Amino acid sequence: MTGDSIVRFAQRMEQLPPYLFGMINNMRMKKRAEGDDVIDLGMGNPIDPAPDAVTRKLCEVVQDPKSHRYPVAAGLRNLRKEIAKYYERDYGVSLDSENEVICTIGSKEGISHLCLALVGPGDTVLVPTPAFPIHVYATIIAGGNVIRIPLAEEDVFLSRIATMCESLYPSPKVLILNYPHNPTGALASLDLFTEVVKLARKYRFMVIQDFAYAKVTFDGYHAPSLMQVPGARNVGVEFGSFSKSYNMAGWRIGYCVGNREIIQGLAKIKGYYDYGIFSAIQIAGIVALRDCDADVVQQVRVYQQRRDVLCHGLRRIGWPVSEPRAGMFVWTRIPPPYDSMGSMEFGIKLMEEANVAVAPGIGFGEEGEGYLRLALVENVHRIRQALRQMGKVLKGLKSPAETVEPREEVSTASSSEMRDCSDGGEAQVNPMEMSR
Repeated sequence: MTGDSIVRFAQRMEQLPPYLFGMINNMRMKKRAEGDDVIDLGMGNPIDPAPDAVTRKLCEVVQDPKSHRYPVAAGLRNLRKEIAKYYERDYGVSLDSENEVICTIGSKEGISHLCLALVGPGDTVLVPTPAFPIHVYATIIAGGNVIRIPLAEEDVFLSRIATMCESLYPSPKVLILNYPHNPTGALASLDLFTEVVKLARKYRFMVIQDFAYAKVTFDGYHAPSLMQVPGARNVGVEFGSFSKSYNMAGWRIGYCVGNREIIQGLAKIKGYYDYGIFSAIQIAGIVALRDCDADVVQQVRVYQQRRDVLCHGLRRIGWPVSEPRAGMFVWTRIPPPYDSMGSMEFGIKLMEEANVAVAPGIGFGEEGEGYLRLALVENVHRIRQALRQMGKVLKGLKSPAETVEPREEVSTASSSEMRDCSDGGEAQVNPMEMSR
């Protein structure tokens, strides 16, 4: 509140930093309004169209006035049945579509509302870091505490989870996983999920697995589902999304499957907060799951080609990078000597001077500092152009040690402000935690 304003926000608002992607979008839109052609590698917002069959079905159903009524909050029965069939077909998992499947307005909404159902003041949630922001802030908004566990090799990661469970009282209530991982591209094996389920049963915590990039996999890799592990439905749920596999990001349609009690809790919260997904979109989602496997395969080929072009080009201009085997991002360390600038300042430099938008690693938590996340959303011609423009900036950019004049301030959040977003609502328990 400022001056004579009567506006008083809740205390939780003080724990929410400026949203990274909103800041990047605002900077990009401002430059485009000024006539600059900004190549957007910052946000995972697909530019490719949804499958034709999906769009045609939407246009057909939207003509029916019945589709304009309030939908069922939990999702159309036939869509939930189709999600269950998809799990049976792709993962060999049999789900009860009535009690173990619920539709959500994208996975981000589902995770946020589920945290309201599961987490409250005094509860602790474990989150691997660096982390997609909602995995941290859904807990903080719900009033809980977050403990960050740095991503590591599977045995080390599992050991850290066990240590946290044994060290804290009360013990952690929820573990949030995200494989294939955003932003780093880290992968999980079925063995990892098996051990997580064992730990969850031993220490009595619930598991939320964000499976948004389930089908965006390369080089013969197939991402396992948490639900494939015997006993997984006793301890957790898994969220899926139509956004990436089917290029339906703006349609806002996803789902959650698994433990029926957790599904019931999510349904209860959603019953108060929303009326579900527009029915025409849900029916189009049925077509996507039923008829569009070939479209997903083709889209993955497109992402793989973009990945190869981007990674090859980055190495040519001196960036150490490895090809990710899943997801729609390349996670890369900022090359020396520019890494000392910090990811926010370096990212702004690329936006201002190369007309290339990227996601600074600090936006994914303190553990992401020194990295950038580059999205595979532009076509290969635009990616090559971005690489040329980035290369020119690197050639002309003095290293921080050579810089004499201070850099002019920019009207956006600083790296320190972005670091602050890592601290709100966290339980500071063990230095080991603060090492996605």
